Amino acid sequence: MAKSLPLLALRAFVEVGQSKSIKAAAQALNVTPGAISQRIRLLETRVGAELFTREKYGVRMTEVGENVYPQLLDAFQSLEKAYDKLEKFNSRPALTINTSPTFAASWLVPRLGHFKKQHPQIEIEIQTTYSIVDLKRDRVDIALRHGLGHYPGLDVTQLMVPVLIPVASPELIKAHQPVNEPIDCLNYPLLQDASRADWYLWLSAHGASVDERAERGSCFEDDFLLIRAAKSGQGIALVAQEYAEDEIREGQLIQVLDNPWPSKFAYYAVSLPDAIDRFEVKAFIDWIKEEAKTS
Repeated sequence: MAKSLPLLALRAFVEVGQSKSIKAAAQALNVTPGAISQRIRLLETRVGAELFTREKYGVRMTEVGENVYPQLLDAFQSLEKAYDKLEKFNSRPALTINTSPTFAASWLVPRLGHFKKQHPQIEIEIQTTYSIVDLKRDRVDIALRHGLGHYPGLDVTQLMVPVLIPVASPELIKAHQPVNEPIDCLNYPLLQDASRADWYLWLSAHGASVDERAERGSCFEDDFLLIRAAKSGQGIALVAQEYAEDEIREGQLIQVLDNPWPSKFAYYAVSLPDAIDRFEVKAFIDWIKEEAKTS
């Protein structure tokens, strides 16, 4: 009679072994840390050996754990590959694209119809999040991200460099000192993106003598919230030009200086190294590269 395997406990063991953290394993498996600890204890009781020792900043595998970990890791990776084949068997090609809500709404989705006209047979799923995703674990084919392009172990394609412009409500500028030079922006409240880096870099690029004021101000993770704060007169925002075009055209915002500066960040398409071998992945990468050239 076949032995019943504690698959949930074995999966928890592999995840903890990879991350060296019960909390990280819990996040990866979408369960509580308590559930992970319970599964590890169950496995240790069943095999009659301690698999991890608890330390101040995580866990460390015992000799027994280290001895079996590579085989179990290979086993679960093989299961994932086999399941991928089952999913794709006799099915239409499909792509899961992960990007930020802002980029999806303002750039990707309005253009996606062009791709569908070229490749109507490819199904597209768009996921939006500001969090970093694990392409393999989260079953994402392509991630579109705004960053520095440092994605070790992944295929990276630079798409475009956004132009950042300083914008504010007309009423705010009328009621305060004029903005004639980049340094004059420091006389206003600055509205910051999540990194609090863009104002510092923009001012430095224009030769301004920058101090700590360049990193102060209300901070917004979503560029649309940043623009709404600027429209309501809360300060000057530094945003990608294409995100503020409608508000500028309608007179809700003005560009306070006409000396744009390309951000040090760029938009990148990121995928697993072997993903480009799939027709649908290559088709999307080729399409978005061409689309970015016309932006």
